[in-house]
Amino acid sequence: MLKLSQSAYVSLRQHGEETYPHECCGVLLGHFDDNGSRTVSRIARCGNTREDSPHNRYHIDPKELIRIQREGRERGEDIVGFYHSHPDHPAQWSPTDLAEAHWFGCSYVITSVEKGVATITNSFELVGSDEADKKFVDEKTEVA
Repeated sequence: MLKLSQSAYVSLRQHGEETYPHECCGVLLGHFDDNGSRTVSRIARCGNTREDSPHNRYHIDPKELIRIQREGRERGEDIVGFYHSHPDHPAQWSPTDLAEAHWFGCSYVITSVEKGVATITNSFELVGSDEADKKFVDEKTEVA
């Protein structure tokens, strides 16, 4: 399960609206709970550095990701997941999303942004033991 505050949930959806018709992307920071769920304490917006097709692909600069991870650790936070938007496309993972996901045990949140308005937001956990058997499973999201 992924636990998001109302403000984090609203913020990641707004990010998708602001970057429409391009995909937005960002990092979910927080902690891993003993029961296997993840609790988000803050989100970090990232720039989509994908130049060839930013309307249906995203990429986070590794330097930006390292900076976010370092700053999070200084506050006692871990990277617990990532988020991005799907402009005019369902809030479901694509084969490209799966191929480019590598953080096992983390949440991957996707928001559908239809004609500039965030509609559905879904979360998926990346499970498996290695690249050969990785898969996304639907994940319950709790917004409080």
